[in-house]
Amino acid sequence: MEYDLNSKDAYAVLKINNFKRFITARFLLTFAIQMQSVIVGWQIYALTHDALSLGLIGISEVIPFFCVALFAGHAADIINRKKIILASNLVYFICAVALFLVATSLRPVLAIFGVMPIYMIIFITGIARGFMSPAQTAFAAQLVPRELFGNASTWNSVSWQIAEITGPAIGGLVYGFFGIGAAYSLVIIFSAIGWIFYFVTEKQPLPERNKEENIWQSLSSGIKFVFGNQVLLSAITLDMFAVFFGGVLCVLPIFADQIFHTGAKGLGFLRAAPATGAIIMCIIQAYWPPFKQAGRKLFIGVFIFGVSIILFAFSKNFYLSLFILMIGGMADNISVVIRATIIQLYTPDEMRGRVASVNGIFLGSSNELGSFESGVAAKLMGLIPSVIFGGSMTLAVVAAVRNFAPKLRNLRM
Repeated sequence: MEYDLNSKDAYAVLKINNFKRFITARFLLTFAIQMQSVIVGWQIYALTHDALSLGLIGISEVIPFFCVALFAGHAADIINRKKIILASNLVYFICAVALFLVATSLRPVLAIFGVMPIYMIIFITGIARGFMSPAQTAFAAQLVPRELFGNASTWNSVSWQIAEITGPAIGGLVYGFFGIGAAYSLVIIFSAIGWIFYFVTEKQPLPERNKEENIWQSLSSGIKFVFGNQVLLSAITLDMFAVFFGGVLCVLPIFADQIFHTGAKGLGFLRAAPATGAIIMCIIQAYWPPFKQAGRKLFIGVFIFGVSIILFAFSKNFYLSLFILMIGGMADNISVVIRATIIQLYTPDEMRGRVASVNGIFLGSSNELGSFESGVAAKLMGLIPSVIFGGSMTLAVVAAVRNFAPKLRNLRM
């Protein structure tokens, strides 16, 4: 290594060339996926003008993700992780091409089948995501020494959050100014470049497994490990329910259309606001890591996130709403970095794929199920009451987990 492992250099992991190639690839693919999500959301809303239809986008992805996640974690612990990542990225690329064709040259298909072809393509991306997530998490842990896991979690989050900002913003702007074909073309280009950067990242050997297991024993061991560790389980549970109840991204197209009257361009900025706050917090945490009182800071972050959701529901000013979403993104990023570091530190090398898959089931499914919940709640309760309900439930979850998980509450790393 060309750096001092004992140094407090905020940029230590960025001196590792392999890690730099990895987070560049992750940024490019995430950028493409985030662009695609805002394009698909606005396209579905433009075709249906229905909150439930927006929620079904999440369900279309989470069902296949949930079905393959445990097996994908097992695969990530027995198959070269780089190969899984490359194959999954290729599927994302093909799906982006399919969405482009359906929106342009094959547009009559939508007239015949409605939005069902879009849901079917998203279903396939859910399968790819199910395999990509555990392989990528396990692979990332092999690229840096253990002493830098916290620093790596921070910069992984920076990469993801920058993509979360720029992807939706550019997706919304390109869609608004140049049309859906141009927007999907950019998704195709960036997913292809991301594949190239993953390809040039050096592959890592699989860790040796301590014991022989059949596939069912292997799948269950990941679940047993997570459920047997109070800190790991409670950290994942806290984030899962906060995301499930507190997410408003699904209904932002309705806010952009009916509340703020800003169209696709405004939607891009609304989607980007939480990630703007997250990047600010990432930079702060790179210099002042939140690990000395990690448990306390984790709960404070999720609490502020829940309050921000409630305040957003009451705001009628576009710029104030952007600010509130930014504060929510800052608070949420505290828990993201702490939880990611907990998972890396508490997981044995030979189980990283399986533990990542369990984490993915908790958190990945909660994103999409949360989108569905938001769509259903908006349909049944009305837009504003549904968002207030989600934020209130997030605060209730914070109180419950804090009460029942003393090891997490008192955690210091």
